[in-house]
Amino acid sequence: MSLNLDKALGIHQDALLLFERRTQLLAENIANADTPNYKSRDIDFNKVFNGEVSKQVSLQANQPGHIAMTQSALDASIEYRVPDQSAADGSTVDMEQEQAAFADNTVRYQTTLTVLSRRLGGIVSAFRGE
Repeated sequence: MSLNLDKALGIHQDALLLFERRTQLLAENIANADTPNYKSRDIDFNKVFNGEVSKQVSLQANQPGHIAMTQSALDASIEYRVPDQSAADGSTVDMEQEQAAFADNTVRYQTTLTVLSRRLGGIVSAFRGE
């Protein structure tokens, strides 16, 4: 019996990479809230998961539906956020929006880790014959 970890872990491993990169972006946005003319950035998950990014970067996927996250794919998924109201100093950082996005991203990251942990636990149990 052969094990294909890509199939076993599904899209969750790519999702972790996206959540990790988004955490970095949101932290940068929060850290630069008082920086004049700083433009906040974020990742559009819908574009990534609908395959629009892979069309832009021409990724090589080894499984149907596999996103195959690379640094170029992550970079291509980053967009400037359109502010509801820009600040007088030209910054587009909305602290309430950034903090809410950061909290939401953290919950999604933790949930994905939990799912992966359970899947890996199931694989280990299967190999042990439990």
